[in-house]
Amino acid sequence: MLALRGISAFPDMLLSFDVERQISIAALDAAMDADRSIFLLAQRDINVDDPEVEDLYIIGTVCFIKQILRMPGGSIRVMVEGKHRARLVRVFSKYPYFDVEIAKIVEVEPARSSDHAEALIRQTHALLRRYAELAPSVSPELLATVMELDNVGYIADYIAQNIYIKHSKKQGILDEPRPLKRIEKLNGILLNEIEILEIELQLRKKTSDRMMKNQREHILREQLKTIQYELGLVGGDDGYSEIDEYREKILKLKAPAEVEEKLLKEVQRLAKQPYSSSEASVIRSYLDTCISLPWNTVTKDRVDVAQTRRILDADHYGLEKVKQRIVEFVAVRQYAPETKGGILCLIGPPGTGKTSIGMSIAKALGRKMARISLGGVHDEAEIRGHRKTYVGAMPGRIITAVAQAGSRNPLLLLDEIDKLGSDYRGDPAAALLEALDPEQNSTFRDHYLELPFDLSDTIFITTANTKSTIPRPLLDRMEVIELTSYTDEEKVQIAKKHLLPKQRKKHGLKSNQLKISDTVIREVISGYTKESGVRTLERELANICRKAVLKFVEEDRKSLTVRSTMLEEFLGPKKYKNEGVRKTDEVGLVRGLAWTSVGGEVLDVEVNVMDGSGKLELTGNLGDVMKESARAGISYIRSRARQLNIDPEFYKKKDIHIHFPEGAVPKDGPSAGITVTLAVISALTGAPVRSDIAMTGEITLRGRILPIGGLKEKTMAALRSGIKTVIIPKENESDLEEIDPLVRNALNFVTTDHIDNILDFALDMKAITPISKDCAKSPAVVPETSGQEENRAILQ
Repeated sequence: MLALRGISAFPDMLLSFDVERQISIAALDAAMDADRSIFLLAQRDINVDDPEVEDLYIIGTVCFIKQILRMPGGSIRVMVEGKHRARLVRVFSKYPYFDVEIAKIVEVEPARSSDHAEALIRQTHALLRRYAELAPSVSPELLATVMELDNVGYIADYIAQNIYIKHSKKQGILDEPRPLKRIEKLNGILLNEIEILEIELQLRKKTSDRMMKNQREHILREQLKTIQYELGLVGGDDGYSEIDEYREKILKLKAPAEVEEKLLKEVQRLAKQPYSSSEASVIRSYLDTCISLPWNTVTKDRVDVAQTRRILDADHYGLEKVKQRIVEFVAVRQYAPETKGGILCLIGPPGTGKTSIGMSIAKALGRKMARISLGGVHDEAEIRGHRKTYVGAMPGRIITAVAQAGSRNPLLLLDEIDKLGSDYRGDPAAALLEALDPEQNSTFRDHYLELPFDLSDTIFITTANTKSTIPRPLLDRMEVIELTSYTDEEKVQIAKKHLLPKQRKKHGLKSNQLKISDTVIREVISGYTKESGVRTLERELANICRKAVLKFVEEDRKSLTVRSTMLEEFLGPKKYKNEGVRKTDEVGLVRGLAWTSVGGEVLDVEVNVMDGSGKLELTGNLGDVMKESARAGISYIRSRARQLNIDPEFYKKKDIHIHFPEGAVPKDGPSAGITVTLAVISALTGAPVRSDIAMTGEITLRGRILPIGGLKEKTMAALRSGIKTVIIPKENESDLEEIDPLVRNALNFVTTDHIDNILDFALDMKAITPISKDCAKSPAVVPETSGQEENRAILQ
């Protein structure tokens, strides 16, 4: 037996097929050695390479091998002639080939002489003719041969053998031993195939008709255009009306000559395109976008310095540096009207009013404004646009914002410029370089427009939380104005003048219905907020307004004055509590000052010294810079051990553990160097540190104190904690002018350029006990220097 894949053999038919499987070749060789008889049986699934008995049909055909042709590559081409149907009874073995027992199937009905059979034959002829009309693959010889046959069973077998139908349907014809039933089944198959072919024909006809209709419309439209062009008619067709409308709009733009010439060429291209073509749609979108841009529309600036100052002061409290810069810009515009736009970068913590000050600037200048949020943008095409050849192409955000503003000299607010990202689609920060360069942006080219657009009159204002993540070339093009944290007094004024009236209006309250004193606002700021800006403060005031409205509704009250005792009822227990000044001086415990993204903080440094082998332990979730600063302080102490009355061998005999509390908060930076060094000196000498001072400064190996940043925030944190004296680097003395007068007058500032100058001031050096005679010979207190005299003068 030989298993066939995708074909079936029928009695009294010739069949040629190729054999490649070894089991099939072995079966052919065995049949050739015997009487050339072989049983051909079809597989149920043609994808099975090694079929089992259950993978085969039961009914097959016994055939006589007429010819074998061995092909290159080991395959064999076989021609067989079918003899009769047979049923598979038993499989004796599978290897090296199928050795089986079969039973011959005898046709149970006569093949001729019946009116019913004649009717079936005629039906078959009619169906086959219709099938041949619909299926081009049917040869005329097949139809002619069938017309001459009168054997019902043979007709069914012959047609099934020679038309293209699924092998499972062919097997259904082979399985039927009764000729009349067999031809009935064939007629059913032919009828089903004819229905499918007629549906395919209808689909092809609809597609062809649609194509012919489009082609006909195109030809007629082209002919109409030609006729109208020859007659000199204008507006005689929708297409021509559209072209004329585009030309009229372009000429009204009064755009630069290069732009006008380019757009008119695009209109000419549109006139040559079929109305419904995809290219025409692309050109229309491009023209609509270009025409919507304000090529020659300019708003007049409000160049009144006094009015500008009034608007800025009414909208924002504080922010004097920003306001002064805008007033200067207006003054320059008033004095020199041809001055081009500027590029400002407002950098500061969240909630300090960077975005709102941009809106106020536009209002003060009388310019139209558009806001572009750059947070999370990581595709260059978002800034400069896509080429118009791409599907769904559109201009970049800058050109879109200009079109939205409706003027060529708007104020564009680029929000969160420090949050730009980059990936395989390009670097959007690099795409901004041209737009934010005053020397280049007069000919800014968007990829979609492919035309120069003048951005030189545009004022760009960018905002960021930090400048560390802004690329240097981009930062170099902008004038940076830093917005520092608000002081508590500034927050009180902002709450009174802006936040509280806004929340009263939002909750439907009048000013006389809900009253909150300055003292209560200060308690809300200190006990329920911990931020540089005022967003949390605004949420807490909104919370108070909601609670007040609820009381008005439930208790039928008409007004409410919020007192300090009511805050826990309205806002819950205090979230933040200041430790205040410690009552006693302690050894190895020093207060430092730190800067965070939400403002300044007081940061304690604890040091323990234990007998050991000289290990240095640094804990508290510290960064590398802070760890290096601590090691630099230890090295300074080792170099000055005798002068400080410390055992010079302490680094071999003592283990030092430096800890920063609140270990869950990451900490880094060099400004804690002076704090760590004083804490270690205190722990090694036993001299207590004054509890009413705090300090900040970077230390070097030789004990020099270097300048630090964030002084304004750090001094505000010291004031909130009740500290009266702050030690700062001498080079930061000029920064005291920028500190709020309220803070500057409430604190005593001690400046120093070397740690030796503040040891007597910060430590109780009289409490030091000599460790050895050798150490006792060294002076315990550094002789007073001119720096110390200056510090004491400042304290007085």
